[in-house]
Amino acid sequence: MIIKNATVYGGNFEPLKTDLEIGEGIIKKITPTNADGENFEGCVVIPGFIDIHIHGCNLADATDGKPDSVANMSKWLAKNGITSFCPTTMTLPADTLRKCFGYIADTMGKEEGAYIHGINMEGPFIAPEKKGAQDGAHIVEPDFELFNELNDICPVKLVDIAPERNGAEEFTKKASKLCTVSAAHTTADYAKAKEAFGWGITHATHLYNAMSGLGSREPGMVGAVLDSDEIFAELICDGIHISSATLRITFKALGEDRTVVISDGTMSVGLPEGEYMLGGQKIYKTDAARLADGTLAGSSTNLFEEFHNLLKFGIPLKQAIKSLTINPARAIGVDEKTGSIEEGKNADLLILSEDFSEIKAVFVKGKRML
Repeated sequence: MIIKNATVYGGNFEPLKTDLEIGEGIIKKITPTNADGENFEGCVVIPGFIDIHIHGCNLADATDGKPDSVANMSKWLAKNGITSFCPTTMTLPADTLRKCFGYIADTMGKEEGAYIHGINMEGPFIAPEKKGAQDGAHIVEPDFELFNELNDICPVKLVDIAPERNGAEEFTKKASKLCTVSAAHTTADYAKAKEAFGWGITHATHLYNAMSGLGSREPGMVGAVLDSDEIFAELICDGIHISSATLRITFKALGEDRTVVISDGTMSVGLPEGEYMLGGQKIYKTDAARLADGTLAGSSTNLFEEFHNLLKFGIPLKQAIKSLTINPARAIGVDEKTGSIEEGKNADLLILSEDFSEIKAVFVKGKRML
């Protein structure tokens, strides 16, 4: 298939009026051609969005114990511009995690929409003091044997750890050889965070949330991330978890190659206000997803909505696009096959109206989803 006459944001994320030839699931050529194709005059083509931290959407959840939930997530995400993702687990009992990992493994390779890179394992190796919406009853010390067993069931692309927990150093040094290790739900101060980055942590889960903040005399985990050029930082850009002004400051401080926009979405994404579930606990969708006591519990937004937020908040277009595409791909080590529009990469494409407001078409590995 040939996509003709569109403005394409290619490997350098700069706009170019050109044509795209896609076939066998990949981008074959990026060049104007006289061959027939589908005319997308007046449209822009950007890479499909990659959500590396999403628990659920449209009444489906990666840990709700239903065999078809992740498959249903895949279909819904593709219709909304997300072409690949990491279903994200919660702090749950080991037997429950084994079951959920099995269901996700059964879905990988059979997706009918967005495809799965592997699992984002958020918990149970976190700090009780910063558990947020995680169930504290199931928090455990870092356990590489459990992680390795689960990774054998279904590949883990990202695992969370609180660096101050007993055994965190040994765990990180082993796990970082298999996947990305992220600092998360942690009381670690600046010094401990910098030490942990030396063990092999290269990522920070939902920056600002459930971690020690940036202070005038104690920089905290947030300060350590901002002060470390090699660390990727997740950002929930719903305008609730982080204010628009703080987001602008943070995007400037991190630069365009380290910002990773995530949804942290729950099953309430795409649905009206009401009562839902997350990790075995009731959540309530109002302005966001919250526990009964008001604690933020993931989000009720998706990446396409967050993309609009970024533009509204004043984030530069190039950085916004990279933060939803190549940066998450690099963060989990899949940038050789997706995350940018380059010849030989998966044809994961999001075609939008000229003002970026409307989805015109979505392609996942060259297959049209919308």
